Amino acid sequence: MGKDTTKIALLKTGARFLKEKGYNNTGIQEVLQATGVPKGSFYYYFKSKEDFGLEIIENDACEHNRVLNKYLKDETLSPLTRLRRYFEVKYEEFASLQCREGCLLGNLGQELADQNERFRLRLEEIFAAWRNCYIDCLQQAQAVGEISSYLDVPVLADFCLNSWEGALQQMKVTKSPVPLQTFMTVMFDVVLQP
Repeated sequence: MGKDTTKIALLKTGARFLKEKGYNNTGIQEVLQATGVPKGSFYYYFKSKEDFGLEIIENDACEHNRVLNKYLKDETLSPLTRLRRYFEVKYEEFASLQCREGCLLGNLGQELADQNERFRLRLEEIFAAWRNCYIDCLQQAQAVGEISSYLDVPVLADFCLNSWEGALQQMKVTKSPVPLQTFMTVMFDVVLQP
């Protein structure tokens, strides 16, 4: 494997293990065995398991940001349609995984927020950036009259993010997409009204 290929393989395999087992239950040795990469190569790319985990978070956040931008900035659709389409696509993705895994960053937040301040701070920053994407889209929806002018958009964005992350946790617990369906029904048919 080339240098870039090796690092990408480690990050992808590490992300898979973190989604399946969590940070504390994932060992570097099993990641190395799964990728066929020698231990020395791991430490060429990453100083520690913590640095490895933080880089996995960065990769996941970058990938998710591409999805957010693809849907929430698609000006061929109305703002509310963009937001709904984003959640529909994420719903389809999680349903196709048989309601396993959930949001890697949400999972790591649940596991590590009380254990590791570096992880907690970075996750908080990423979630705040996602919230800001929701705010932008919701403000546009409000400006064109798709949602009530009386709604407090930042509070609404918090509610949207928090409710979605909670629905993802319930999806994993129940092994059912129903919590995600409930989120979308309440969000779009009850909360986000003109």
